[in-house]
Amino acid sequence: MPRNRLALAVALALLATPVLSACGGSSAASDAKVVTVYSADGLKGENGDGWYDKVFADFQKQTGIKVKYVEGGSGEMVQRAVRERSNPQADVLVTLPPFIQEADSKGLLQKYEPKDSDQVSGADKAEDGTWTSVVGNYFGFVYNKKELKRAPRTWDELLDATYKNKLQYSTPGVAGDGTAVLIKAVHDFGGKEAALAYLKKLQANNVGPSASTGKLAPKVDKGELLVANGDVQMNYAQSKTMPNLGIWFPAGKDGKPTTFALPYAAGLVTKAPHSENGRKLLDFMLARKQQQEVSEIGGGFAARQDVKATDTNAIALTKVMDGVEFFAPDWNDVDKNLPSYVEDWKSATGS
Repeated sequence: MPRNRLALAVALALLATPVLSACGGSSAASDAKVVTVYSADGLKGENGDGWYDKVFADFQKQTGIKVKYVEGGSGEMVQRAVRERSNPQADVLVTLPPFIQEADSKGLLQKYEPKDSDQVSGADKAEDGTWTSVVGNYFGFVYNKKELKRAPRTWDELLDATYKNKLQYSTPGVAGDGTAVLIKAVHDFGGKEAALAYLKKLQANNVGPSASTGKLAPKVDKGELLVANGDVQMNYAQSKTMPNLGIWFPAGKDGKPTTFALPYAAGLVTKAPHSENGRKLLDFMLARKQQQEVSEIGGGFAARQDVKATDTNAIALTKVMDGVEFFAPDWNDVDKNLPSYVEDWKSATGS
């Protein structure tokens, strides 16, 4: 080959090589610029206006990392991670107690303590550093303010014929808030047997199982249901576009309404495909700005103790919780005995 043609061929080859490398590198870089989140429902807005929507958009803008989001019931997300254990697809798992403890006990979470996690209460994070709460929350119920003159006050009121086929709660063992119904009933009735006896009676008014708690509030708002279970953060956020939604808490034996903390807890998945991106997202969610926006945008409670929100939502949420007494479940006991509790619930209710 003549020298000039050989030189031209070499030059073209050299030019082509970076282009091909750039294409391959770009594809690989694109693949690396993602983080997959498996999460319980509640933090993503119905109209793209939830806390997750804002956090994920800001995170991508700041880091270039796109968030792939998969949503479902708390138990459903953990079970999906279990099925994928040999080939993990998620990087970050966000779920409610006791499912975050279950994920930890099954080895689905690797140790990572996000930046500023020292500002999170010890009760709201794992002792071994495998998960940390990112949004504070509490268990509750909702009712239709248009159809009912006032919120129910006690569990026993729900046995009235008024609620026949107008009451529904999500499934214990599948949904985090559904499991919370069982936990609160056991506390309020003073034991498992008394709680199951009550839930057996309640079954006469119950519409039936629901894998997702988030789907119940719209039914309450429309009047298809009068009462359903939920949680304060999710239901308060939903009430912005569902004007008939009211939040209430069944009273215990002493007549005082009770609840317990039900935070959204996040952990880094074991052998996550994009572990470093997962760490960055966990850090980002606990950053002061994002925590300040938990109430302002998400209608929830900051997980960080040093963040004191004073926005309109934070003030309204304080009023919602006024007069409500708090108890602390033994989550390790719940995690250990949950399968038997759920089986006993199924047997008692015929579910």
